[in-house]
Amino acid sequence: MASSSGNSNSSGSTLLQNSGSEEDLHQLMDQRKRKRMESNRESARRSRMRKQKRLDDLMAQLILLRKDNYQILTGINFITQQYLNMEAENSVLRAQIIELSQRLDSLNGILNHLNNPRISNGVYESEAFESFTNFIHPFNYAYLNQPIVVTADVFQY
Repeated sequence: MASSSGNSNSSGSTLLQNSGSEEDLHQLMDQRKRKRMESNRESARRSRMRKQKRLDDLMAQLILLRKDNYQILTGINFITQQYLNMEAENSVLRAQIIELSQRLDSLNGILNHLNNPRISNGVYESEAFESFTNFIHPFNYAYLNQPIVVTADVFQY
């Protein structure tokens, strides 16, 4: 029995050594687990900080882009208004050109008629001139002395 009690002492000390090494192993594992958890927390914190910085940068960029967009839209509206004003003015000028061209053609026709010694049917100018006297006399027709007046209000889009 002595041998069995001797065996029990040696196995008891082995158990104590094993339990001591197991406890050390558990402590080591717990320490590694705590370090890993701390490392993960720190990594998550850095990730949140990067994400927040990125969000802040995007918000600042959004504000700048909105400001630029507003300025561009304001410029477009201004240029569009100028364009519409020029179009209206051009329409008035085109109408004046047409009216003045017609008046010039009419006056050139009268001048050609007055400078021609014979009328196409063989009647002399002096005879025909009397019939046109009322036509070219400026006091007989009020429209010959009227100024050309055209406004942009006439041309509505």
